[in-house]
Amino acid sequence: MQKMTPIVALSCVFMLACCFVIFGATANDLVAKLGLTDKQWSLVPALFLYTACIVQFFIGAITDKVGHKPVAIIGFIVTAASMFLITGANNVSMLYIAAFCLGIGAMSLNTVGNTIIPQVLFDGNDPARASNFGNGFFGLGLMVTPLIIKYTPSIQTGLIILASMNVLFLILALTAEYPKAQLGYKFKTALSLLGQGPVLIAALALLCYVGLENSMSNWTSRLMNELYTTSGAVDPAKSAATILSVFGLSIMIGRFIASAIKNLTAIGIKLLAVASAISIVTLLSLYMAKSPALAIVAVILTGFAFAPVFPTVLGVTFSQYEPQYYGSIFGIIFAVGLFGGGLLQNVIGSMAGETVQSGFIVLTITAAAMLVVALLMGKVKKPAS
Repeated sequence: MQKMTPIVALSCVFMLACCFVIFGATANDLVAKLGLTDKQWSLVPALFLYTACIVQFFIGAITDKVGHKPVAIIGFIVTAASMFLITGANNVSMLYIAAFCLGIGAMSLNTVGNTIIPQVLFDGNDPARASNFGNGFFGLGLMVTPLIIKYTPSIQTGLIILASMNVLFLILALTAEYPKAQLGYKFKTALSLLGQGPVLIAALALLCYVGLENSMSNWTSRLMNELYTTSGAVDPAKSAATILSVFGLSIMIGRFIASAIKNLTAIGIKLLAVASAISIVTLLSLYMAKSPALAIVAVILTGFAFAPVFPTVLGVTFSQYEPQYYGSIFGIIFAVGLFGGGLLQNVIGSMAGETVQSGFIVLTITAAAMLVVALLMGKVKKPAS
């Protein structure tokens, strides 16, 4: 059914968010259960992101050949299986296998959701606005996943619920109709586009941003657990999960607000610069916070600042090209972003030392780099047709 197409696309980005935040939501429990150091733990989300980076190079071409439907089906099945693997993990090797599988499932959902949304929302006339609205559901996924994990009887119960949601979305995917897959993704074309100014700048922007968002998703609960423990909170792990959920709520609200701005694409570059500048301040505040209260405010403001960045980068970049290039553009710039995400997880884990908070200075530096890229984005001319 054609009416189901937007619902499936939104379900894809919702579950994509669950994939990105699931290790952050389970971190405190799994680290304690398996006796891992922060450096050891950092390899789990890093492996997920590195796998996703590799898959992203090929998933566009696969989608072109087989269509959106099989890719969506595989995405929901593999994602559900990954969550069951995390449920039964009794050693770090099982987590590595789950992270590998999750990278495959997540990128399948990502490709379907983020390439259909600009085509089916707002009649395809405002890509940045459509991406912000669609990715508001990504924020919804970031918000509810930690709550499901921590407010059910056990993290295993929460993971089973999330896996079951994949099965429900799978049924919707089986009944939906999809636009013809014409992503036009070819590795050589993608590399060629990467040499063009707008695409290169977008890739650099996501190199910074994907790392920042994933670091917040993976390390906020660990940071808040430290601060709550120091302050003598009764259940620091549950309180930390709640704040991680608030981060997702901030992103969701921020993206829905951004989607209400008509012709957002035209002012997108200015918005990216402002968001980057705010992020520098809020991330520095997280690095320096001595109390949970200050950190909570910083987490909320960081979520609002992050909210429009990813969808606006996509919208601004897509607006300069014909739709047949969307797949190649999205594939290459997001792959670069995922690599940056994996790299930052390793860096934070290595810098954590005695506290996770000590590694947050690298996020401040990354936000400053993102500001520089945003300013450069405004100077890049649209390529000649």
